[in-house]
Parts: sequence; C-alpha cells; structure tokens
Amino acid sequence: MKRVTVDLHEARSRAEQAEARSSEPIAIVGMACRLPGGTHTPDGLWELLHEGRDAVSGFPADRGWDVDALYDEDPARPGTLYVRDIGHLRDVADFDPGFFGMSPREALTVDPQQRLLLELVWEATEHAGIAPRSLRGSRTGVFAGLMYNDYGSRHTTAPDGFEGYIGNGSSASIASGRVAYTFGFQGPAVSIDTACSSSLVALHLACQSLRQGETTLALAGGVAVMSTPSALVEYSRLRALSRDGRCKAFAEGADGTGFAEGGSMVLLERLSDAERLGHPVLAVVR
Repeated sequence: MKRVTVDLHEARSRAEQAEARSSEPIAIVGMACRLPGGTHTPDGLWELLHEGRDAVSGFPADRGWDVDALYDEDPARPGTLYVRDIGHLRDVADFDPGFFGMSPREALTVDPQQRLLLELVWEATEHAGIAPRSLRGSRTGVFAGLMYNDYGSRHTTAPDGFEGYIGNGSSASIASGRVAYTFGFQGPAVSIDTACSSSLVALHLACQSLRQGETTLALAGGVAVMSTPSALVEYSRLRALSRDGRCKAFAEGADGTGFAEGGSMVLLERLSDAERLGHPVLAVVR
C-alpha cells in the first residue's frame, strides 16, 4: 500500500509538472524588423508610430517595374493597377553575401525574402545579447512565414550560369532550412504559408515547440517582398484595393485594402529559461 501511495504521488507530481510546462509563458527576448518608411529597428517602428508618419509611398524604383504602363485609373483594364502607392521596403536589394557564407552569384538568385530572413535572424539574436554563431549545434528552431514566390518566375529560362540556383533560391519551402543550415541550428525548420496569418501561425507553432521541449530557443516571424506587381494586378481586377493605397479599417471612408511589404522576427524562449539565463524579457506570450 505504501509503494502504491508513493507511485501515485510521483505520478501526480509528474502530471503537474507536464501541465505547468505545457502552459508556461513564453518570453520574447529579441526582436528585429524591416518595414516601410525606412524603418530598420523596433525603436524605429515606435518612432514612426509616435510621430504619426505615413510610410506609404510610390512604387519601388529598383524592381524593374514599368510604372507608367502599369497604372490605369480604369479598374477594368487587364494587366494594370488603379493605385499608385504601396508600403514598400527601401534598399531591399542590399545584401552582404560573404557575411553569410554565400557567393555573389548565388546571392543574385536568392529571393530577397530569404536574404531578409538571414539578416533578421542575426539581428534578433544579437538584440537578445546572444552571439548568433554561439548557437551553432543548438536546438534552436526557425518558424518563418512567407507567401510570395514570384522572384524566380520573372525568367522563363535561367540566365547563363545560373541554372541550378534559381529553383532553390526562390522556393519558400527552402527558406527556413537555409536559415537553419547557415547558422547551424538543429531544431525544427518550418516554412509557413497561411497568407496574411503566416507570422501569427509561425509564432503559435514556435511557442508550442518550446513548451513541448523540442527547442531551447525559437525564431518566429515572417517576410513579404513583391518582386513583381502580379498580386497588385490581381487585386485590382477584384476592385479590392484602396484608391490611395491606405487601409481605413472601420472608417466610413474605407474603400479597400492597402498592400505593404516588410519583415519581422522575434527570438523566443521559455520564461523560466530567460530569467535563469538573464536574457531580456521584452514581452510575454501566455
């Protein structure tokens, strides 16, 4: 009877520990972002909001878009847009391939979304006071949301010398794996496309992974860069775009959606681990 009592006590204790672990708060210990309006840091985003600046502007000039031919105020004309403004990322082509162990030729074939992920992961980790290269071999997970796959589709055939690169470079399924391989992470590497909710789903899966003990650290977020205006053209045919490119949710003047680009990443850790290791707790996901 004593043995049964002890076993029951131990089983109850293990069950309570498992239940506590499954609902443990998750700490955000690092952040990084690239957003319209020249916003390159979380502090920069706060300043943009605090000052009430407008981050929506004309179309990007570094994508090869024929802006004059694209615009037509008639929303019924195929292949055109009836808007002139979006929230686009500046200098999205800027990238230091050598820093990430990539050749210049391969970098040209890699979707800017994948390049942004590499930069955001590095910055979010540093923001937490952790040297990114110190995590090589660790059970760090990558949960990346992205939905555009139009970078490689700009070419019907690969330019000379680039065959074998463009497919992988523009494949969303490879994006999270590229990050894990580059940094030597050995946790889950998951690419997520649930359209507008991709980053939120990434955060949800990352928190689950931490609570289940699959990972010790997890990077979660998403990127969106329009290499072509095809999505804008599609939504123009649906009459779904706001005429001035700006959302006016819940307002009487609401007239459609506004498109924007961006990338954000958070570094997550179990709250107990963050407090034990002295990592900054910027926010808590319960």
